[in-house]
Amino acid sequence: MTVRQPIENTVAPPRLVPRPVPHPVPRPNEGVWPGLAAVPGAPIKARVAEALFRRAVRALPVRVELAGGEVLGAGDATAPVMRIARPAAFFRRLGNDSKIGFGEAYMVGDWTAEDLPSVLTPFAATLATLVPPVLQRLARRWVEARQPVEELNSVEGARENIHRHYDLSNELFALFLDETMSYSSGWFASGSDDLVGAQERKIDAVLDLAGVTAGTHVLEIGTGWGGLAIRAAQRGARVTTLTISAEQASLAQRRIVEAGVADRVQVLLRDYREARGSYDAVVSVEMIEAVGERYWPTYYATLDRLLKPGGRVGLQASTMPDDRLRVSRNDYTWIHKYVFPGGRIPSTEAIERGLAGHSSLRIAERRSLGADYARTLHHWRARFLSRWAEVRGLGFDETFRRMWEFYLGYCEAGFRAGHLDVHQLCLTR
Repeated sequence: MTVRQPIENTVAPPRLVPRPVPHPVPRPNEGVWPGLAAVPGAPIKARVAEALFRRAVRALPVRVELAGGEVLGAGDATAPVMRIARPAAFFRRLGNDSKIGFGEAYMVGDWTAEDLPSVLTPFAATLATLVPPVLQRLARRWVEARQPVEELNSVEGARENIHRHYDLSNELFALFLDETMSYSSGWFASGSDDLVGAQERKIDAVLDLAGVTAGTHVLEIGTGWGGLAIRAAQRGARVTTLTISAEQASLAQRRIVEAGVADRVQVLLRDYREARGSYDAVVSVEMIEAVGERYWPTYYATLDRLLKPGGRVGLQASTMPDDRLRVSRNDYTWIHKYVFPGGRIPSTEAIERGLAGHSSLRIAERRSLGADYARTLHHWRARFLSRWAEVRGLGFDETFRRMWEFYLGYCEAGFRAGHLDVHQLCLTR
């Protein structure tokens, strides 16, 4: 017997007018980018960082052009170019904390690149060996930042972490995502570069893995802006979808109404740990990355608890190699500080271990979409940059532009290099 959640827990009716950006982002020197404008001290660390950087780029197929005319790297005249406009500031930021300083240096313009993903891809491909392992261990112990306690994904912490990214502005996301408002990897058909088609294909594939058909009661963990819930409802399924982003919930509800499926979709502002009921299928697309490693066991146990006997889970997850997860699991990086606080990307092996240890679920089917995610990110970055004037009109500043450009380019490079992957998984008992 399926259980419908009580109607009083649904979100309020949607606002049908655009909302202003809740927290406009000023320039670094205006105080909302704390410490970003200040160049770190520690000249000894800067000299060490410079020596390691010079050593690392000697074998990389890039051209690194320093102010003053010096050129580093193994790239020829056709190689992607990294221009370091302020070498002293760049190496000080790198020496202060390489995993954060490299991105911060881009945010403030210490270095630039016309083709950012192509510059970053060789770095991503050799990430494990750019710095000698012994120095990596020393840096993790003595130099690099630790995850702030307040960014742990407790129920309250998760709400704040999600708010910091997904509640930036629905209008911002609408400017660079496609019309499905899917903020996850698409799955491109052979020979096609159509992002809308790729996103619809991805959604259908996840629903197929979960066995969603007419009459199925589906639980979705992570609503996004409602694209998957709408597609499932159009198949004749009944959908209960959970989110802890108030901004996403509002727009998702509006889109669900406009799609004519409001009678079959219920949007709940609720953490996955607070979910109740029993469902024929559970789907969750790129949600596990926001759970945090400490809470993965709870996530797996929750999937198991909510799934009816004979049901299936359709899961999409970004992944990294298991050896990299093991050595980097306590790292606090630029992505954590500026984009996804509290996040952690699993490996497929970690998912298998977690399922075996904390649920009765196992992986029955899988497919890899890593190259598709690189293409998806390429589309997003191109669209964001082409519509920057409209993004700026929402109240975002130049520092935000460079931050978002680096985020999208950094991720695209990771998938292009194979340092990151994304998998669609079918879980069954």
